[in-house]
Amino acid sequence: MSQETITLSGRELTTAQVARIARQYARVEISAQAEADISATRKLILEMAKDRELPRIYGFNTGVGMNKDWDISEEGLGRFNRMLINSHSAAVGPEASEEEVRAMLAVRLNCFLTNHTGASPELIHMYRDFLNLRLHPVMPTRGSIGESDLVVMAHIGLAVQGEGEVFLQGERMSAAEALAKAGLKPVTLGCKDGLAIVNTSALFAGLGSLLAEDVMEFMDMCDLLYALSLEAFGGNTSPLDEACHLARPVRGPMETAARVRRYLEGSFIWQPGVTVTMQDPLCYRSACHVNGAVRDALDYVIPHLAGHINSSDDNPCVVSEQRRILSCSNYDATSLALGFEMLGQALCHVSRNICYQLIKLDTPYFSRLPRFLSPDGTSVMAYTTNQKTYTALDAENRLLSNPVNVDWLSVSGDVEDHATNAPLIVAKTSKMLDNLRYMLGMQAYHAAQAIDLRNMAPLGRYTSEAYAAIRDVIPFVDQDRVVSIDIRRAYELVRSGRLCAIAHR
Repeated sequence: MSQETITLSGRELTTAQVARIARQYARVEISAQAEADISATRKLILEMAKDRELPRIYGFNTGVGMNKDWDISEEGLGRFNRMLINSHSAAVGPEASEEEVRAMLAVRLNCFLTNHTGASPELIHMYRDFLNLRLHPVMPTRGSIGESDLVVMAHIGLAVQGEGEVFLQGERMSAAEALAKAGLKPVTLGCKDGLAIVNTSALFAGLGSLLAEDVMEFMDMCDLLYALSLEAFGGNTSPLDEACHLARPVRGPMETAARVRRYLEGSFIWQPGVTVTMQDPLCYRSACHVNGAVRDALDYVIPHLAGHINSSDDNPCVVSEQRRILSCSNYDATSLALGFEMLGQALCHVSRNICYQLIKLDTPYFSRLPRFLSPDGTSVMAYTTNQKTYTALDAENRLLSNPVNVDWLSVSGDVEDHATNAPLIVAKTSKMLDNLRYMLGMQAYHAAQAIDLRNMAPLGRYTSEAYAAIRDVIPFVDQDRVVSIDIRRAYELVRSGRLCAIAHR
């Protein structure tokens, strides 16, 4: 468990830090300046709540959604907040994992600290304490249409009040029992607190942060195993030449080609006469461009995501220095939703490319090796049926790559007539990535088998380490065995981080 402490200020949180808070249990602290700011703004909010001359302000002294015509008195705030949390707790399963809940809590806490929410310090501190005490609300994940994640985030509101269920140190129990065991008092929600809990895109941004970090790590492994596959295929290295990429300088492909060249340092693949064809099929020749397209998509997504998790997504927005509270749509994440759609489509190109690389490797006409990488091509079937598995996964990825950001209905009395389905975009892209982990694992043991059959040496400085890691868990196929076991072991190798560590050296 991590001993790291991350200080949150509302301005400097990174997706990597979100991942460490979520997965490595890094502790969080609130900066002294942020503490002072939220206390001062809360004082302003309470003063404004007592002002009988204050005009009607959405969600402050009125209802929300279509019920914005309700007038909420200062005396009725407690009842209204409880009603708001209960009525908005409308999500359905599956339940979020521990790391997903932690990512949501971390992002929402940091956005509180931008000082445009006006929530009570007691509520904000509860988010910090939940993270540090490993107290995680039970949160169903489906129900948000991506225009603020209201119905999911409301389940945090149940927990802070001592209602609903939570996990404390991994044990499921009632929120009331958990708060008592942790030495915490339930929060009595006051002015603007309920809306501050629900009116946020932290489901999308928190899970999106984890996904972005995972895609970056996956692409490093993908480049490494493409390099190994190029050796396995006896492929042509000319598309890796820096001169080609300088002639068309696109950042993603250039970075990928540079990585692949480094992974192949000292490899036999650079020797004259290794490649007998003038140029390889596009699945090998264009791999740096395909993999690089994912990096280019990340170059769009990550800056937008960093901006999102370090800014206010509240409606209304408190501008304390001007003593104003403004109705707005700062939770709208259309630009970021489009970025994740692009990321998913780029990953789908990688998925198809892996399929074709493996099909070509299985085909003697292209690989100059026995069919399906059998030791002799006659008595052992080897990887005959693997093609069905990875092409089935690719078909699923193709389905998941279809955009969903423009599919919505007008709701809440025909007032809320725009949405993005942003959480669904992240969920389907995460599923694609997990499918790709299986496919990349299959590519790993295909490449190792082909290298053994080709019997060329030496391998590259880094590809030799990747080959050794694969052979540690998946032996050479000299007779037929249950292939599903190899697939599972390869998937676990990809998930383990061992290949990623090699790629990062």
